[in-house]
Parts: sequence; structure tokens; C-alpha cells
Amino acid sequence: MTPRRAEAAHRVLAALVAAGCLAVLGVAAFLSPAAEGVGTHTQLGLPTCGWIARHGRPCPTCGMTTSFTHAAGADLFRAVVVQPAGALLALTTAAVFWGTLYVAATGSTLARALGKAVGLKVLWIALGIGAAAWAYKLLTTPVVY
Repeated sequence: MTPRRAEAAHRVLAALVAAGCLAVLGVAAFLSPAAEGVGTHTQLGLPTCGWIARHGRPCPTCGMTTSFTHAAGADLFRAVVVQPAGALLALTTAAVFWGTLYVAATGSTLARALGKAVGLKVLWIALGIGAAAWAYKLLTTPVVY
């Protein structure tokens, strides 16, 4: 019996997801991480964080771009220190890149098996990690007035 392979449409989708992950990590690799731990995204022409400007405190995603930039530069320690959820998300992005590239190249049904494993429980865990990382960011970022 021949092993089952992913359909062509699934392989194309996997290739598109891999390209998206590579684009995000590639952009992060070309940015310089902001020394303050936030603000790296402004190098992309985006405005400063409105949340910090208005409330003087970091938003739930503050430090994500900086963390991705550190991770893309292989400085995982700084990536975690800047934004723990960002470091985890950067590593997840890299893993998804390699996994979807493998599926696109080989037709493996790996993605289908992983898709079945990811459910509501994983979403709640991710939200919990995000909330804990935001609390960490609130505790470690000085108040701006």
C-alpha cells in the first residue's frame, strides 16, 4: 500500500504559508532591534505605539517586532527578555516554515495530523501565554509620561 500524500491544493497552500513565514522572519532579520525593547516596528514606516502614547504603558503586543528581530538574529535570550510571547511566536513561525516547506516539497500529510491536534485547548494556552507575557511587559517597562 502506498502512503497517502497531500493533494496538490494542500501542497500549494503549504508553500504559501511557508513563504509567508519566511517573509516575516526575513523582514525581522533585516531590522535592528530597538534598545528600549519596543519601537522596532517604526523602521517599517509604522507609527509609534498609540497605546504607549496615550496610556504610558505597553500594549499586549509591545515588543513583538523587537523580539522577532532578536530571534531572527539568533539571540533567543534577548528575544525572551524583550517579549516572551514574541520569542515563542518567532520560534513557532520558524517551525511552521520548516513544516509547511516539508509538506509542500514532499506531499506529506504532516499538516493534517498537526491540524487535528490543535484545538480549543491550544488556543486557551496561547491566550494564557499572551496574557502572562503582557503582564511581564507591564512589570518590566518603565511608565512613560
